Amino acid sequence: MKPGLLEILACPECAADLEVSAARGSGGEIESGTLRCAGCGRAYPIVRYVPRFVAADNYAASFGLQWNRFRRTQLDSHTGVPISRERLLASTEWRPGHVDGARVLDVGCGAGRFTEVSLALGAAVVALDYSTAVDACWDNLAPHPRLDVVQGDIYKLPFKPAVFDHVYCLGVLQHTPDVKQAFLRLPGPLRPGGSLAVDVYAKLPLNRWWPKYWLRPITRRMKAPVLFRLVERLVPLLLPISDALATIPRVGRKLRWMVPVANHRLDYPELSRAQIREWAVLNTYDMLAPAYDSPQDAPTLEGWFREAGLRDVRVYRRGHLVGHAVR
Repeated sequence: MKPGLLEILACPECAADLEVSAARGSGGEIESGTLRCAGCGRAYPIVRYVPRFVAADNYAASFGLQWNRFRRTQLDSHTGVPISRERLLASTEWRPGHVDGARVLDVGCGAGRFTEVSLALGAAVVALDYSTAVDACWDNLAPHPRLDVVQGDIYKLPFKPAVFDHVYCLGVLQHTPDVKQAFLRLPGPLRPGGSLAVDVYAKLPLNRWWPKYWLRPITRRMKAPVLFRLVERLVPLLLPISDALATIPRVGRKLRWMVPVANHRLDYPELSRAQIREWAVLNTYDMLAPAYDSPQDAPTLEGWFREAGLRDVRVYRRGHLVGHAVR
């Protein structure tokens, strides 16, 4: 972490200032040390350049496994296709130059697919994740003069109030134990006039027919390495079946999802066959492994934005259910 990050960090338990002790580092980054709260005295370690405000073993452990295993899979710089850029811009409604020089918080950064885009757009980014995916994000993107990576809890964000120009949380909220409470924590670090963008799985009548919801009561209880090995073996067998269903006129695009495999061949035709298979393994595991999976509907999401006191609220479907507003 950079020493300057201390200006916006706060103890997640009592909100007091933090101080660094026993710090070691290089190149302007603190590699190891301890953050100690000036109020309650709690101590938080800095390990491999990342301040850690949560225990390593938590409900998001499956995400740590997947993002460290597929560290570069979804980075636009790796695929050569602007998939992450297009999703981020569509969800945030950022315009050209909109975040150049702005301070941005990426909540649930994973391996850094959206962090990479934000940095390319000129933002100073704090990338936060609950899991050890923070290590994959750091390995992918750091050191970078405008990047800090933090391991923290969405329910206890370790930041002072009103310190970010923009906050986004994409692909994360549905995997938290209490989606509403997780959402309501997001506006706190946002400055007046700043924007908040989220996306979540949409609650649809068709969801009851998706095999992932039949299988999850079993798969979410499996040990992550066991499930991952099973997915690796099954994806090469299931992808051709899904591809065959996809060729059926008019209904094939939806029918392909009746096979429990994440088949993105129609969504991202620019990806190579090898990349499609890699994305299939990653996202099939992502469908089956999380401890929580709670889709939401548009009126509910819009109501949360308004309850949080945000204005210019927009909620719409773009694959996921997307919400955007201003504080």
